[in-house]
Amino acid sequence: MSNEKNSVVFGTEDLLVSLCNSVTKVLTAATGSNIHYSGMVQRITKTCLKPDIGCFVLFDGGFSGLVIINFSAQSAMELYESYMLNMGMPLEHLASSHTSDDVNNVMGELMNQIVGDFTGKVGRELQTHITQNQPKMLVLNKQVMLSVDTNLDNPEGRRVTFFTGRNNIFYLELAVDRTEFIKLYDFESQEAPNPDDLIDQASKEPIAAPAPQQNQSNANDDLLDSLGM
Repeated sequence: MSNEKNSVVFGTEDLLVSLCNSVTKVLTAATGSNIHYSGMVQRITKTCLKPDIGCFVLFDGGFSGLVIINFSAQSAMELYESYMLNMGMPLEHLASSHTSDDVNNVMGELMNQIVGDFTGKVGRELQTHITQNQPKMLVLNKQVMLSVDTNLDNPEGRRVTFFTGRNNIFYLELAVDRTEFIKLYDFESQEAPNPDDLIDQASKEPIAAPAPQQNQSNANDDLLDSLGM
């Protein structure tokens, strides 16, 4: 007979904290600046892509969900510049606008590292498996509703405020099936990879050359069309 006092329950807020910690760990290591998040979280009923840069990732498997990060132009440029300078790129070679494809590519790579870190922790700590799609980055001048409610049985939404080293703000939104993981027996989690090693590995991989602006625009249009927007 199981002992309820020994049962460990891992719910939505725990998933959110794990995701937020992935954001702070990856971005702090990548930029060399202190990234932190608010101790308060909002319950939300709708998820949105918002100006100036919206990024989203869908995941599925042991549980399903949607992660969105909305960057202001200021926060995106700060993170982009800090990341590139941290890798030794001269300041004069950096993009000067958040609408640049170079900024889009870098922010997409950072988002990919964040969600990769999170999915790794899910496997180690919850002993289940989730897969992710390639992060999608969109430069926006208006709000776009984005929903995966049709794929979720009982969706819950949360929004968390993040602060960069210069106190620029960006927001993370999570929509996920309402679920609880209950620990049946004790097990040891595998050791997590060192975030510095992940950054070193990423720095050795050349960032894809920016596509022509017209092609990027067409790709964004095709993506919005596929989402019915």
